[in-house]
Amino acid sequence: MSDYRIEKDTMGTVQVPANVYWGAQTQRSIENFKIAQDINRMPKEIIRAFAYLKEGCCYHQ
Repeated sequence: MSDYRIEKDTMGTVQVPANVYWGAQTQRSIENFKIAQDINRMPKEIIRAFAYLKEGCCYHQ
């Protein structure tokens, strides 16, 4: 079993680590932009804010 999977988007294919949940566009960002190198260090406040936003969207239909 390989330690990566192949993801496709409009730019073609890219190798993404098998143990992550993101796709081709995020992988390209990590490879090409230094700011994205620390992707696993998103502040808990941001994660919580996204959770509240998504919860609100669920109830607003």
